[in-house]
Amino acid sequence: MRNKKRKGVESLKARDGLMFITPWIIGIVLFYLLPLIQSIVYSFSDVLLTADGMKISLTGISHYKYIITEHPDYTNMLTESLVSMVYQLPLIVILSMILAIMLNRDFRGRVFFRGLYFLPVIIATGIAMELIFKTTTTDISSSAPEAVAGSLFTTTDIMNFLNLPTGIADYVSNIVNNIFNLVWSCGIQIILFISGLQSIPGSLYEASHIEGATKWEQFWFVTFPMLGRITLLVVIFTMVELFTDTRNELMRHVSTLMKGGVYDQSSAMLWFYFLIVGGVIGIIMLLYNFKILKKWE
Repeated sequence: MRNKKRKGVESLKARDGLMFITPWIIGIVLFYLLPLIQSIVYSFSDVLLTADGMKISLTGISHYKYIITEHPDYTNMLTESLVSMVYQLPLIVILSMILAIMLNRDFRGRVFFRGLYFLPVIIATGIAMELIFKTTTTDISSSAPEAVAGSLFTTTDIMNFLNLPTGIADYVSNIVNNIFNLVWSCGIQIILFISGLQSIPGSLYEASHIEGATKWEQFWFVTFPMLGRITLLVVIFTMVELFTDTRNELMRHVSTLMKGGVYDQSSAMLWFYFLIVGGVIGIIMLLYNFKILKKWE
């Protein structure tokens, strides 16, 4: 009787659980899986919009050949997107970790400053961001460094004065000119790091303190290893966010094509782009797992 009762309760739980997730399943199928399959078909077809509807004729990989070998700007936009990710990713991850460690400390006004750093995430997802950009004639990220400097000097002037190598000078210039965007992109990453910091047992810090470890040693031998999996999550999340950012030139170009009704070529561009992105993310995950996480474990 007890086994039957347990089975009955479990079946009721399973039925109720399925009932609650059914709207989510329907939404995933209608608004994610079907458009995903449709875009794959478009990338291998010629799509023509007519008065009678959409006409689709399969053409194989012709669109992929065109964007790789003949399109004048696609490979340049793809390269620029990858290069941009290379210099932005480590900066966002490091900056987010530093800010999370600072905000995790016990000080007056901690809740206010946590909300302050998360505010860009809320603003960027609404209509407020559109209004902000409409009220200025230039991009906020480009005008912010000049406003801070008071137009007394520029990044180029500093690089020329220091006489740094061209590669390093360009890298530093990109960081300074995009510092507003980098800080703006740290909101969710800070929250993830704070949640990871709060899950570290305080007994580890007490034991390391008794052993005479300094704050710097506590960070490298306690905090950083314990944040290993959270760091991997932040890295993957940041990469996806950077690759799909609306400020990405490739994403803007594809969006323009789609608004113009060019669904076939734009779908091929996106799918080839996401294959490259998936490969980069996969390589980073493998290297991180085998070179860092395995070592810490």
